[in-house]
Amino acid sequence: MMEAKRAPSSDGQADAGARQRQATEPVGRGSLHRLMQRKSTIAFLMTLPLVALIVALVAYPAGYAIYLSMLDRTMTRFVGLGNFAILFSRASFWMVVYQTCLLAVAAVVLKAIIGFVAAHFMHNIPTRGQRKWRGMLLVPWVIPPAMSILAWRLLYDPSFGAFNWILERLGMDRIFWLGEAGWARFSVILVSVWLGAPFFMIMYLASLKSVPDELYEAASIDGASWWQRTRYVTWPMTRNIIAITMLFSLIGNFAGFTIVAVLTNGGPLGSTQVLGTAAFLVGILSGNLPMGASISLFMVPILAVAATFILRGIARRGSGA
Repeated sequence: MMEAKRAPSSDGQADAGARQRQATEPVGRGSLHRLMQRKSTIAFLMTLPLVALIVALVAYPAGYAIYLSMLDRTMTRFVGLGNFAILFSRASFWMVVYQTCLLAVAAVVLKAIIGFVAAHFMHNIPTRGQRKWRGMLLVPWVIPPAMSILAWRLLYDPSFGAFNWILERLGMDRIFWLGEAGWARFSVILVSVWLGAPFFMIMYLASLKSVPDELYEAASIDGASWWQRTRYVTWPMTRNIIAITMLFSLIGNFAGFTIVAVLTNGGPLGSTQVLGTAAFLVGILSGNLPMGASISLFMVPILAVAATFILRGIARRGSGA
């Protein structure tokens, strides 16, 4: 009983001592201590180096590009949106925009389809064999793009390329792969698909691994076919990952430079010129940096619209709407 009575008195003395220390402690120091104990403050301080890096490597170059696009060719006079007005009046610029959209959308759609099929193939083989197949199918994505594109350029060679050699053995005529507009566009799309399809496959395979097996078992018990399982089980569970992967790939294809620059250099007669290579040609090779910056900035509204639709659909499905 005596111990039970002493406990409150000791607790009371401790509380009184804490209150006295808080009263004697400077107000600024106590508020700073409480601020540093908040999780939000700690999280902000931990992300501060990353924020600074993004500002240095992304925000500043983007702002400087906007500033450049509002100057004349000599970069001594402010012209506002004059460079964009000049671009919009040129039919050649709209042809570059059309070709960029055509090559990017076609490549992304084909990569999504091939990646989805390859991921299902990988998902259905035994686990022990998946390592070997994953290693082989990831080779195009692992090899440096410039080396791969040079190899493809040799394959497309009209005189000594392997593709024309195969066509001749089959009794068919040679194809000037990189010298005709239609075949040149097809060649660029094919190389883009070859480089990017493994990334789609590995992303889709990861999403397939997250689908519970119980859902497939329940669908099989109900008599669902393979197509019905894919349509009503796999697709709803993985479509958000598919959408995000397609968005990333679309951004990469719009901003792409290496494939066209190494494979065709925009030819023949500009039939494979895209915004990235056109910006380099005008801004760097021709010495008109403001016009080149204007061309590169034209990607922003197109990608912003695509990102808005894709992310809005993801948010709507996430909220159950």
